[in-house]
Amino acid sequence: MSTMKGVDGEFLGVGDKPGLNIWCIMGTSVVPIAKSLHGKFYNGNCYIILHTAEVKSGTRRHNVHYWIGEEAKEEDCLMASDKAVELDAALGSHTIQYRETQGEESDKFLSYFKPCIIPVQGSFSSHWRRSGDECDGTTMFRCEGEHVARLREVPFSRSSLDHKAAFIVDTPSKIFLFSGCNSCVQTRAMALDVIKHLRENRHCGRCEIGIIEDGKLAGDSDAGEFWNLFGGYAPIPRDVPDAANGGPMTTSPKKLFWINKRILVPMEAQFLEREMLKSDRSYILDCGAEIFLWIGMTTLVSEKKTSATALEEYVHLQGRSSIGRTVIMTEGHEIADFKLHFQHWPKNVVQKLYEAGREKVAAIFKHQGYDVAEIPDDNPRPLISSNGCLKVWLVDRGCVTLLCTEEQEQLYNGDCYIIQYSYAEDGKDYHLFLAWFGQDSVQEDRVATVSLMSSMADSVKGRAVVGKCLRAENQSCFS
Repeated sequence: MSTMKGVDGEFLGVGDKPGLNIWCIMGTSVVPIAKSLHGKFYNGNCYIILHTAEVKSGTRRHNVHYWIGEEAKEEDCLMASDKAVELDAALGSHTIQYRETQGEESDKFLSYFKPCIIPVQGSFSSHWRRSGDECDGTTMFRCEGEHVARLREVPFSRSSLDHKAAFIVDTPSKIFLFSGCNSCVQTRAMALDVIKHLRENRHCGRCEIGIIEDGKLAGDSDAGEFWNLFGGYAPIPRDVPDAANGGPMTTSPKKLFWINKRILVPMEAQFLEREMLKSDRSYILDCGAEIFLWIGMTTLVSEKKTSATALEEYVHLQGRSSIGRTVIMTEGHEIADFKLHFQHWPKNVVQKLYEAGREKVAAIFKHQGYDVAEIPDDNPRPLISSNGCLKVWLVDRGCVTLLCTEEQEQLYNGDCYIIQYSYAEDGKDYHLFLAWFGQDSVQEDRVATVSLMSSMADSVKGRAVVGKCLRAENQSCFS
């Protein structure tokens, strides 16, 4: 029985230990999912996922996700958004809540599950099966992604194959990996990890593995066995360019709505200002590729549920229930991506890095007995070309956002950034990469920053140099 008004009793006391808690929506209730079943999601259901991480200060940071299967009922989608609000209330109303749809999950969400999430056809309530019983029949998966594995079940047919991705064909006696000739090495490696997972969990470790390279047939018994599953070999058609990526990106105008009893009231303004958001109200900010729900700190749990329902109705009405990114946050716990859409947002900005660096250098010289006034600082010979290109990315919960030129001048203590400086000299291309850690940033973001920076450095042509910098330890590297 719940002892907190408007909050499901299943959520009370959770979030004390690092790791995952997962619940499945069953009518108006939530059913806890055993740890052994974490990562298995039925496409006819909706789930609530809580990720708890221990930050450097010893406190806990919570992220709430609600996952919506492609065949889930609309009432289950609405219930999932309500339960996510209840879980947030049980945790003190300071979590970030993410709406995840099957096939369009965020990298942050997918990173919780190693090696990946396993999509399953049907509903959880009708599939209580013992471990190892799922190896009957043949299942085919498409695997994509570079940093995290995106696995999607596809029809067991030759027409499902292409050259861009890796494909897994799981049969009762053998698992095959088909690597498209245009798939990257990271995708192939992750697909192999998925196969190992399937062998251990679906076949009790007793299953052969066959590796097939796209276009290579001669003397390969695995390839012959693989193509026999489809009735014999036939060439795969050339990949069709993705129309969605063929043209320039279009930026949708920002639209801000005040939620008044599930009715969205447009707020007209040339520029968005922080002062427009009132603590006793909730707002939807539609930026096209992403939608934010901002909830004032003085709103009641019932009002928060109403706002979450209004958001769910809005994305369905717009025909965007499975497109784009949707984030819910409470006043005082906004993510950086949300704040960047406002003209002025009160921030604790770090001091000018150039000035801070000069002060430290001056202090060092004075300590060594030099007269600082004698040190020339006019037109020193640069060590590298100053005519290069500077790019700065914000790293937030495993996702990277490229900052515009104006935003590059302000780095915040609580965030992590990837900085790339590229220039040409003597006919060669050079790339300098720096992972910048804010003094108050969390370890999880620091680890993600280093990993993402390494991937960027590996992907560029030319010579790349990487390094890392902790705010308050080495500001002078920017001066």
